[in-house]
Amino acid sequence: MYTLLILCISFAISLLIVPLFIYIAKRFGFVDYPNYRKVHKVPMPYLGGVAILISFTIVTLFAQPVETEYKPIIIGAFVICLIGVIDDKYDLKPFIKFLGQLVAIAVPISYGIVIDTITPFGVEINFGVFSILVTVIWLAAIINAINLIDGLDGLATGVVIIALASIAVITIFQQNIFVMMLCVILLGACLGFLPYNFHPAKTFLGDNGAMMLGYIIGVLSIIGFKNITFISLFFPIIILGVPFMDIFFAAIRRYREGVSVMRADKNHLHHRVQQLGFSHRETVVLIYFIALLFAIGGVIMYLATVPGAVIIGLLLLFTMNMVVEATNLIGSNRRPVLNLFQKIFNKIP
Repeated sequence: MYTLLILCISFAISLLIVPLFIYIAKRFGFVDYPNYRKVHKVPMPYLGGVAILISFTIVTLFAQPVETEYKPIIIGAFVICLIGVIDDKYDLKPFIKFLGQLVAIAVPISYGIVIDTITPFGVEINFGVFSILVTVIWLAAIINAINLIDGLDGLATGVVIIALASIAVITIFQQNIFVMMLCVILLGACLGFLPYNFHPAKTFLGDNGAMMLGYIIGVLSIIGFKNITFISLFFPIIILGVPFMDIFFAAIRRYREGVSVMRADKNHLHHRVQQLGFSHRETVVLIYFIALLFAIGGVIMYLATVPGAVIIGLLLLFTMNMVVEATNLIGSNRRPVLNLFQKIFNKIP
């Protein structure tokens, strides 16, 4: 009942304050103007992340968690949200924005929240002095994966909601009440924001919201899977399969084309799905289902034995390959598996 209570409070606060931040954004010029890379046609306020963060902070402080890890989560979230607001307003260069991300990432690291060991097949590996580097790479990857998928109304928010629900389920099995509680609070804040963000959107997350959500999920995943085994190392990656798939193949595509991996384009997963003829809403809902499939796979992997987890992992890899081929996400126009299935079905009388 307490979990349901904090979920409802977080949802209600977010639902009530988002219109206020829509007004503030319009009043002070924090709006996203249309250009050739963007889907929307009219200027759109983008302080959604600030509203979510305030709701998350209020309810977290109200819940009064015993664990002190909530402090670096909130402090770092405000830092990266501020960097995002500045970037949304003044369009920072990628390198400058990345430096800002590093400042935020330094906050949990300074509190000792790092990936220090993994245990592949019962053998403990201690990263030692490299634990900080591993943590930086991990958090930066999640932050930018969520940020890059924020390209359609409600897309990033919905994918984050699915991820948070999945992590919360796993932490229930782990009896990690602290991480579960923070996941539920952030989940409620995102649910309160989604009605204003779903197509046709009244407001956007902005980089401030997308990076902030990626940051909190990244830190929660480290706390929730601290001293993780080799298999459980992949749980957050699987749960966030859609944004990780998008950022991974975007990097490959840009490398093949000989352009900077930091260069923005209109060839992300949501763009590719729309190019197949799906409408804005249909594209978002379809990607929700893909994200849900990966999230359920991650939960099942946690409950399965090692052989079962390997089988689930292979099935998810197969699914990912089908998505990549169907959408031409890698930009090669190669469809070996789909062509094989087509030949097989053509031979069936």
